Amino acid sequence: MINTKITRRRFIKQNAMISTVILLSPRTLSAVSRDTLAIWKDAREDPVRSTISGALDLDTIRSLFPHTTGEAAFDPGIIAENIKKLQTQPAINTGHPFLDLSVKTGLAHIDATFRGDHPKYGVGSYAADQHDGFPPTIIASVDALSSWGMNIRAVQLFRYWLSHFVQDDGTFKYYGPSITEYGQVLHTAALLEERAGPANGWDEGFKALDRISEYLLRLRASALKEDGLISGVPEADTRKDTGKYFHNNAWVVKGLRRWADLCERRQATPTTTIPTIRKVCAELIHDTLRAIRKTWPDDPTDWWLPPRTEPLARPACLTGTTEASYTNYRYWPELLSSGLLPRDMANRIVNARLSAGGQFCGMTRFSGHLDDWPLADYLYGLWSLGRKDDFLLSLYGHVAYHQAEGHLTAYEQVTFPPGRRVADYCLPCQLVAARAARLLVK
Repeated sequence: MINTKITRRRFIKQNAMISTVILLSPRTLSAVSRDTLAIWKDAREDPVRSTISGALDLDTIRSLFPHTTGEAAFDPGIIAENIKKLQTQPAINTGHPFLDLSVKTGLAHIDATFRGDHPKYGVGSYAADQHDGFPPTIIASVDALSSWGMNIRAVQLFRYWLSHFVQDDGTFKYYGPSITEYGQVLHTAALLEERAGPANGWDEGFKALDRISEYLLRLRASALKEDGLISGVPEADTRKDTGKYFHNNAWVVKGLRRWADLCERRQATPTTTIPTIRKVCAELIHDTLRAIRKTWPDDPTDWWLPPRTEPLARPACLTGTTEASYTNYRYWPELLSSGLLPRDMANRIVNARLSAGGQFCGMTRFSGHLDDWPLADYLYGLWSLGRKDDFLLSLYGHVAYHQAEGHLTAYEQVTFPPGRRVADYCLPCQLVAARAARLLVK
């Protein structure tokens, strides 16, 4: 566990590699020397995390680097009006005004981004119609809304999405859905029912959810011809790299188990019986963990868990190859949030990210930028492991530097080190704080 008190003086003394930014404190990256940039990019351990001692403080974290700048995704006046309309349960009171504002800003962006009930991933290039069906948009939105008791809106959006983006065969109307996202949509349905209670439109939603379940069960049945692991797309960007990914199979398990639980609570009769679904889940857990143990050596110092069973070249670090970057960025976090891994394995993955160049000030690293839109999965994984210090560092780093100064627009990507927008705004990134900070409020 990290010791989490940090002051400017101590930070400068212990970590000369970033003292230039702190001492000069400009709002420009020109203060960062080429030597400092090289040190940061070669660092395997998060330089902020390695120098923290005592109680972590959001204000101090916010003072370390230049704040990100860029245009607002929407008129700040519209966002301010949306914030005024928020009626949450419980009240948003995390203990820090800036974090509270980040949560409120995230929630206010949902209706600004959606076109009525119709989803949009973001603005600019991300406003194109081809992105509308991206499942993480609805997953993040429903989770954020229902986390704060805004259940009527969450039900409206989820019901619309199921009726417009789930096809007759149970597949999603989107160009590159991952297998994980099918499980996550089933989990979202169960989560929403737990938080909102029995919702109107259950019969209509049930049919779409049942089709999703049946699609996953067909995939598992086909996989039994080999080792039992489902092969499929791991992420839209890497949709051509199909394979037997551990995070995909882990979320099939969680999604189907949550679907069985939901049907049992609602006394519903899915196409495949509940006992059969539970049996499939138990067998897939066994097959997935067996494959992980076969792939990952027992040596606890070996940080590289390949994301799939098919052979991959071993990277030098987590930004060394595209496969390694996406593993750190999305595949490992989703494997963690699935809850499939035993505690020792889950901690090994977190430690691997921390020791192999996977983050900077808690944010997710690529070789030349930071990209946090899937960070909520990592934060949920950290929280479930009781790693609150690491949870806070990632959450604080995200709200401090992945959101733009002033209007707090969260871009999908920002520069590494932080300071400028790289990619357009997207809603799942904006909702990281709203989702994760709910865990801090009783």
